[in-house]
Amino acid sequence: MTKPIGVFDSGVGGLTVVKELIRELPFEDIVYFGDTARVPYGIKSKETVIRFSIENTLFLLKHKVKLICVACNTSSSVALPAIKSHFKVPIIGVITPGVREAVYATRNRRIGVIGTKGTIKSRAYENEIKHFNPEIEVVALACPLFVPFVEEGWLSGKVVMDVAKTYLKPLKDAHVDTVILGCTHYPLLKPVIKKVLGRGVTLIDSAKQVAIEVKKILSVESELNGHRRNRGRHKFYVSDNPEWFNGLARRFLGGPLVNVKKVK
Repeated sequence: MTKPIGVFDSGVGGLTVVKELIRELPFEDIVYFGDTARVPYGIKSKETVIRFSIENTLFLLKHKVKLICVACNTSSSVALPAIKSHFKVPIIGVITPGVREAVYATRNRRIGVIGTKGTIKSRAYENEIKHFNPEIEVVALACPLFVPFVEEGWLSGKVVMDVAKTYLKPLKDAHVDTVILGCTHYPLLKPVIKKVLGRGVTLIDSAKQVAIEVKKILSVESELNGHRRNRGRHKFYVSDNPEWFNGLARRFLGGPLVNVKKVK
């Protein structure tokens, strides 16, 4: 019996990671847990986020997962070291893969980071960028309205464009040439963000980089499922409101989910 990849997020945003995992690793089984009863994590204390993240990890381990993706930027920012120290299974967050790609992509050593208030306040992206290259200038901005826009299906239009122009002006003024989308909801707003920032700015979608990193780790561990196998099976669990989750999943994955189960 092959083991699945585990993914958890505070809600639905982590489905952008699932989408890239399916694209990069079509023969892998995936178990996803969205903590919809306790979303958002961005406004919770560090201790609470760590506790929730450990509980989410324990849930995935019941499904005998071979690797865990922490698809939540807040959990990746504040809880990753704690959960890595608690468990032996490989665990990767969304921050390091995206940062590595951004540091590689920048030409003028000016990188922008956009995310939720919790992620930006943690300075996790800034610290990781400086770890790779201390000479890089970082401009980090919270864009709190982007998440509700995505969840309401407001992916274009005057209101969204006006808000994006206001939020992203400091990035334009700083002449950044690379911007990390530091929230798993933000890739759905990529066309708007790209239009505001212009063609000369490279957008880094952490979800893609996470999928590539997962493939590398599984390959090294000889845990990759071969091409002879049927396409992977995908299971989705939430802690509350499966109907709401399923409705949003269409937007993130391009189609409805077969079965979303609610768990305690």
